[in-house]
Amino acid sequence: MTDLNDIIQQLAPIKIIENAPLAQYTFTKTGGPVDYLIFPKNADEIKKALDFANLNHIPWQVLGNASNLIVRDGGIRGFVFMLTDLVEMTHDGNNIYAQAGARLSKVTQFAGEKSLTGFEFACGIPGSVGGAIYMNAGAYGGEIANVLATVDVITPNGEFKTYTAAEIHFAYRHSDLQETGDIIIGGTFALQPGDQKEIFAKMKELTVLRELKQPLEYPSCGSVFKRPEGFFTGRLIQQAGLQGKIIGGAQVSEKHAGFIVNLGTATATDYLNLIALIQKTVFEKSGINLVTEVRILGEEKNANQ
Repeated sequence: MTDLNDIIQQLAPIKIIENAPLAQYTFTKTGGPVDYLIFPKNADEIKKALDFANLNHIPWQVLGNASNLIVRDGGIRGFVFMLTDLVEMTHDGNNIYAQAGARLSKVTQFAGEKSLTGFEFACGIPGSVGGAIYMNAGAYGGEIANVLATVDVITPNGEFKTYTAAEIHFAYRHSDLQETGDIIIGGTFALQPGDQKEIFAKMKELTVLRELKQPLEYPSCGSVFKRPEGFFTGRLIQQAGLQGKIIGGAQVSEKHAGFIVNLGTATATDYLNLIALIQKTVFEKSGINLVTEVRILGEEKNANQ
């Protein structure tokens, strides 16, 4: 692969970390190293690094802020774009524009300050705007598809594009962006005028519900599985006798069985083994296939790592 000094020189002033341990960045606190972790500060820097990767045949991935994600213990080869520095938010009438790295909690707070309603459902989702659009994130009866107007992307070959929400065909925890490989750089959300006090009261109510139900005291990747139609994932896992089950340092949360938490020593392999056990046991007990919602990336760890 291209020498690090050459990469740094050609991509200056973009921040690059070589052999970066992704366990320091993922919400599970697990994951192996990435060859080059790239921290672009704007869309032009993304394009510059992307063009360099394509020209030099360097594989690349985008992590957003690595919340609903498991990176295998062998890590990721090539470039990984971490978009946590793209956090700009602007307000125009009933619209909010937010860059891909902005935390949803910050965007909902910003919308509330502008007395705009419709985004309260996302106040407790730990992800970023980019990840939320990519996954059509949702909670408490709302989802990104309900409020997104347009999304700005850079295509895999380096072209800037803007799509309408209809053009990326949202479905449950899905958008076409999961297939296209486009890099999300920001989105415009169409909201409605509302009463500021009521907006913040609703967000406070949802925050309390989240704190009561979810195991926020431990690192986790959030909700692991998609909800099967007509069923509750956590209840299926409970009925399979797996709530509290531990493999290595990973545990099916005793507070909410739809979450897997890191008790302090978990590896990504522990997470993946526990996921596989849950899927196998739930299917044996109920005949229902649980499909992962969490993204799983990277390589298995080999004996030389």
